[in-house]
Amino acid sequence: MSFISTSMGCRDSPPPQWVPPRSSPGRSRKRSPASSPCEKIEQFARETGFARRERKVNPIAFLWVLVLGFGVELHRHLQEFKEGYVQRTDLPASYPGFYLRFTPELSKFLKRCLEYALAELAHDSGRELDPRLAAFEDIVIKDSSVVRLHASLATKWPATHSRKVAAGVKVDTLVSARANGSKSLELVGERTADIKPLKVGAWVKNHILLFDLGYYAHRLFAKIAERGGFFVSRLKESADPLFVRSLTVHRGRAIDLEGKRLSEVLPRLQRGVLDAEVELAFKRRVYNGRCSSDTFRCRLVTVWNEEARKYHLYLTNIGPEMLSAEEAASLYSMRWEVELCFRELKSQYALDKFRTTNPDIVEALIWSALLTLTAARRLHTLIRQRSAPELRARYTQLRFAITSAEGPSTSWRVCSSTSGSSAPNFQAIAG
Repeated sequence: MSFISTSMGCRDSPPPQWVPPRSSPGRSRKRSPASSPCEKIEQFARETGFARRERKVNPIAFLWVLVLGFGVELHRHLQEFKEGYVQRTDLPASYPGFYLRFTPELSKFLKRCLEYALAELAHDSGRELDPRLAAFEDIVIKDSSVVRLHASLATKWPATHSRKVAAGVKVDTLVSARANGSKSLELVGERTADIKPLKVGAWVKNHILLFDLGYYAHRLFAKIAERGGFFVSRLKESADPLFVRSLTVHRGRAIDLEGKRLSEVLPRLQRGVLDAEVELAFKRRVYNGRCSSDTFRCRLVTVWNEEARKYHLYLTNIGPEMLSAEEAASLYSMRWEVELCFRELKSQYALDKFRTTNPDIVEALIWSALLTLTAARRLHTLIRQRSAPELRARYTQLRFAITSAEGPSTSWRVCSSTSGSSAPNFQAIAG
């Protein structure tokens, strides 16, 4: 039984009730008890120092031009962004202030907007988990991808394992299966270890985390289990766990697993599936100058892959009463969700093809691309919810990204506020 269907282990949530868009801040200064998205954007601009006075810069129009211009209209020159900003703010074509706005404060402003968008996306899930996963709150996939930059930026963002001067920044993301998009996004240096940005806290409770081998660490798995979370990961080739007991009853001549190491059992294994409890050793964090050793127990799932002609091995703490061995292995393949995110960023938004050596511009455009991806995923969810069930499987995320790039005017009409073209209808995007 496979979780990977047209809905990727999830199904679309019912369409949300239509909510009339709130008045544009430009038309009314009357504040409602709950701030509108446009008011939030203006607040973030003030708090980050990007815009202290509205007559100097329109933060809503600036954000809109960057997000839509970069991700949909595929602008890569500042002159193209400037023309869009001037057009939507009625400023003179000779307006020089646009170029001066690409500062560290702009990056902080865009990051705050992204954090707000991700929070709104998490509150209004686009999909529901498969009924077999109803006991869990969400499935999240952790991964990262490197964006190659101009060599002149190597001082700030040095590349890893390069024989010549090179630069790169790593986009670290946590993708939510329910929200149909990223749960968190960070920019870190390429030399930063994959596991370092991951902070395990109370949020992991009742969540399933899917990892690739870049995040493999027994201490991390034990910490997730201690916080009430769940994980699924490929087993590292150098790992040699100790078998505690078999979790299935086999007919005929079965290998006695108890007390044996994986290296002793795997060469003799002839069954298609092996499901067992194993013990793994790890070292705790240094405390008072001492580093103590410890062990924890979890589940080892071994499934024969006919195409690769070898066994695929997975570690998880999800019990067999919740997921069978085949289902646990199939669940891991949901990591394809995060690969789609990175493919979309690099192929459709050309995230790794910047034409600038200014670090402030590079960082601002990366945040703009991530904001575009977040908005695109939300729009994709809304369109699927309003489509006939038989058409939903055909309208994939990648197809939506391609369609948006080919017809930006359509995306503009979907997002634009009915009260004017100077600001997008963030109410429609946020929910």
